[in-house]
Amino acid sequence: MLQELFGTSKPVIGVIHLLPLPGSYRFDGQMEPIFKRAEQEAAALATGGVHGIIIENFFDAPFTKSRVDTACACALSLVTKRIMAIANVPIGINVLRNDGLSAMAIAATTGAQFIRVNVLTGAMVTDQGIIEGQAQELLLYRRMLGSQHQIKILADVMVKHASPLTPDADIKQMAKDTVLRAMADGIVISGIATGSAPNQDDLVKVREALPDTPIFIGSGTTIENLPRLLSVANGVIVASSLKRQGILENPVDLDKVRTLVSAVKKSAGS
Repeated sequence: MLQELFGTSKPVIGVIHLLPLPGSYRFDGQMEPIFKRAEQEAAALATGGVHGIIIENFFDAPFTKSRVDTACACALSLVTKRIMAIANVPIGINVLRNDGLSAMAIAATTGAQFIRVNVLTGAMVTDQGIIEGQAQELLLYRRMLGSQHQIKILADVMVKHASPLTPDADIKQMAKDTVLRAMADGIVISGIATGSAPNQDDLVKVREALPDTPIFIGSGTTIENLPRLLSVANGVIVASSLKRQGILENPVDLDKVRTLVSAVKKSAGS
């Protein structure tokens, strides 16, 4: 999947955190600033050499735990098409907090190649309440849209800012369920919160459970921990460490993108 989709065995996927969208509490009624910043960040990520880009409604917090407002999905579609005109890399959609159905619809209608789903299977306790996976509904929806072989599903295992309902949950078994029962095409392992790296022992356990499944680091990747993380994982999804001054609200820093991509290539021996 990695070579086919991203053209490399160690992909770097940059993230565009969209300004508040229609339907969210913080939307200010103006779409043009959203387009402008998204296009600037897409240009920086593509110029810096990333192998893919995920677009997500990060600044829509507080998030809904189920379906987003129709206006949000429409805005995401418009932004996605604008970004595709600038960045010639695979595009992914992540509709927060956990709207995989809208993400799939946006991807199918815009031509995006993959989506990220925070909770594909099982249940997690989050700041939005208890979120349950909808793997069956999402897979059937992908088939209905005629996109079964085009749009890949990257699913989080023990997603950040969440806790499993069972305190003694086994990350190995949860990872296996996500791939073997919920049919994810790849999995994402993160730390406990935005900007925090995953536990290395957990990462190794997941790799042992799924030796042939693409594993992405979903948070906390830095130049310093990159060799350790990529000794187990296949790729990284990066947002926070690519921002100017490392501040989430700031735009993407082109020099940081280039530095990280170069470090990944060096780590991969290419």
